Amino acid sequence: MDSVGGFAMLPRMSAFPPPLAHIPYSTPRRRAFVGALAFLISLQIAAAAAEDARGRHAAATNQIQRLAAEMTARCLTDVRTREDWERSAADRRRELLYMLGLDPMPPRTPLHARVTGVTKQAGFTIEAVRFESSPDLHVTGNFYVPNPAPHQAPAILYLCGHSPGPQGAKAQYQNRIQWYVEHGYCLLALDTLEFGEVPGMHHGTHNLNQWHWLSLGYTPAGTEVWNAIRALDWLETRHEVDAKRIGLTGISGGGAMTWYVAAVDERVAVAAPSCSTFTFGSQAAHWLANGQCDCIYYHNAFRWDFPTVAALIAPRPLIITSGQRDTIFPPDGYHEVYQRGKRVFDLLEGGPSERIREVDADVGHSDPPLFLAESRRWMNRWLKGDSSPVAEDAPLLKLAPEKLVAIDRFPSNAMNFSIQDQLTRPVHLQRPATSAAWTRRKESVRAHLEKHVFGWFPREPIPFETEPSSGSGGWGSLYGRYKEFTFASEPGVRVRVQWIAPPAPAEKAPLLVTVKGPGDNLYNSDFDELLPLLGRCHVIILSPRFTETDIPSKERTDIQRTSVWVGRTIEAMQVWDMMRTVEWSLKDRQLRPERIALYGRGAMSTLTLYAALFAPKVTEVILNRPSATHWNEAPALLNVLRGTDVAEVAGLLAPRGIKFVGAPGPEFELTQSIYRLEKASDQIQQARSLPGAFFR
Repeated sequence: MDSVGGFAMLPRMSAFPPPLAHIPYSTPRRRAFVGALAFLISLQIAAAAAEDARGRHAAATNQIQRLAAEMTARCLTDVRTREDWERSAADRRRELLYMLGLDPMPPRTPLHARVTGVTKQAGFTIEAVRFESSPDLHVTGNFYVPNPAPHQAPAILYLCGHSPGPQGAKAQYQNRIQWYVEHGYCLLALDTLEFGEVPGMHHGTHNLNQWHWLSLGYTPAGTEVWNAIRALDWLETRHEVDAKRIGLTGISGGGAMTWYVAAVDERVAVAAPSCSTFTFGSQAAHWLANGQCDCIYYHNAFRWDFPTVAALIAPRPLIITSGQRDTIFPPDGYHEVYQRGKRVFDLLEGGPSERIREVDADVGHSDPPLFLAESRRWMNRWLKGDSSPVAEDAPLLKLAPEKLVAIDRFPSNAMNFSIQDQLTRPVHLQRPATSAAWTRRKESVRAHLEKHVFGWFPREPIPFETEPSSGSGGWGSLYGRYKEFTFASEPGVRVRVQWIAPPAPAEKAPLLVTVKGPGDNLYNSDFDELLPLLGRCHVIILSPRFTETDIPSKERTDIQRTSVWVGRTIEAMQVWDMMRTVEWSLKDRQLRPERIALYGRGAMSTLTLYAALFAPKVTEVILNRPSATHWNEAPALLNVLRGTDVAEVAGLLAPRGIKFVGAPGPEFELTQSIYRLEKASDQIQQARSLPGAFFR
């Protein structure tokens, strides 16, 4: 048997038994042979179709990797002069804050900081510290002060990585900390959100299917960065600290937060991130989403790459330490960040800059004595003016975690475990009072969608490159002229459509585009729901990307998280495929339908609203069990909940038609109120079935 893509194929026709003509028709043997032959042919056709679907799936996945590589390749290439960077730096910093969920910035409320315990050691004192970065958002840490207590000494904010323990992550990093205190620095070690004494949710998209985090634009990095910003606020209140000489360092997750905090807060004078440097092109090429925590990434709505974060730190001193055998932050990524970031450092310095340095070694995801020594020497040079060598050693003193605890009882009012639903301030929809108010509001909503949700939509014309497929349509061909095609939705990405036209040529007949969702492609010929429409209108069945094959949940999670690196989600790409199908039917197939309706079920139903919004030729949408909100398991569209939600988007379609199969949920009362304002109440209708809605 032949094998294609790892799947055994049926024997070629030449390998079948003797020709059919040699077997008398009336014999049971002939009838059995005909039935078996038909069955085998159908299996072979199905196998070929499945192979084509797998090929389209692979192409769509490869495109994400290609987009990430292209994004890395163009990163900072528009910065040719110092003036270029100075003109754009403020905007890029604001964009990074937005992508972290911190624009607008949360209010700087009182910290309610307390020192809850003091431990004295030879040469230094450790204070157990707690504060609230926002009301009821509890942060814990340890403040190390040399003995005798200094005045206006340089300080280090140490951001811990992901090291679990009920007493917080800070207990696991003592060997990175004590050297600084013994050499005249004050140091605040900050617990992480996930592994603080008051823990919060961290792996929302990584393994908990919390896809509304994407719709909210929430990443735990935003909370971590906010906690660190407020820690800087607290350090400024300590008389022992010179607020103009604060260095920032950490490894892994703490290293990633070092990057982000230093980029958005210029109070950081020196930065030393370790084992945390990447480009999205590298991460996608190595397919590393499954190895990374949610907090490593910002949600890349503006589609620029990590070297820009390095540039935002310039010209403040930055040292990057990395492991050559680090499997989640590999060398091709961290070298690229250094090289592209250094260009901006050099431009700002007017020549080769000494303020950025790269150190790597033949180690994995760790910070060996070499990295610690280089980071300490870097801090000495830029915070103390001391360039003398630093020994590659580490203090051995390690206190029991219980001695470093800052909270003795779990605060019942803590919002740490719910901050993911509040940091990015989801929009609260309100019913517009007047037509004028709604006009202003819909302009704002559309601008939000165009900039922050679908900003990646292609602007340049894309050839369709239509190719016919071999599908027969089964018994669907009895009801009309069946054809099957694939066409390019984007360069390198093809989607499949099945088209059943009326028996007689009728290009102006109504058009229904029905959208398949994951799990809706079990059989090639599935026309039951469409039977009353076949022959009476043009029916195009679209299988958007990532719907044709059964995708294991882990793979789908990886594809979704990787898509966000290039500013997309799977569902947003499916919206584009819907829009592209409407365009294909009008331009490539040259249909002139008197009506165009989009139809989907469940999540696909919700997505048709967005496709119709950006495809003005669509006259109506037919909704079958649509998600009324993007919260929880609803389709994920990056940042959408920061500006709107499903019921309001439906209102933006007025006065175009919206038809519900079944009763709409109470959330759609907002849609109905908007239609009343637009004097289009009759355009919202309800039917018992798809045919009833279409012909209503």
